[in-house]
Amino acid sequence: MTKTLSNQGMDPEKRNVQGNRLSERFWPYADLSEQPTEEELITLESDLRAGLFQDGEETLSVTLVFPVFKGADYEEVVTRAKASAEYREVGTGEALRHRARFFPGDVFKLRDLYDLISRNITCEVLINDRPVPYARDLWLPLIWFLTFR
Repeated sequence: MTKTLSNQGMDPEKRNVQGNRLSERFWPYADLSEQPTEEELITLESDLRAGLFQDGEETLSVTLVFPVFKGADYEEVVTRAKASAEYREVGTGEALRHRARFFPGDVFKLRDLYDLISRNITCEVLINDRPVPYARDLWLPLIWFLTFR
């Protein structure tokens, strides 16, 4: 990108500096807002969210992750999943997964959604967004005790 006509008689170092200067008309970076949007904050992984915002106390959460399935209950399952505290869809096509996150105050919604899903398929159960051994067989029954409050 050096100009051959206008800087032939110049010192070679000055010629390189002028040839490599950025044009003021071109700026390769997009104008991004300084603050993340609500959708961007929801999609953050839990470890990154905890590191960025340094929440003093981590609350217990249960996340149900399930794929698209064929069945009469699918539309109702997705509607109930969207009513969770945090809902998002991950992937596309056959790799699409629905993630519904619940907190202890929503134990009845969690139980109803889990019952609907378990009639049709098995789902992945995450505790605080992490796979935990025996989450389905141990942690969920322990959480059902919150229904007696």
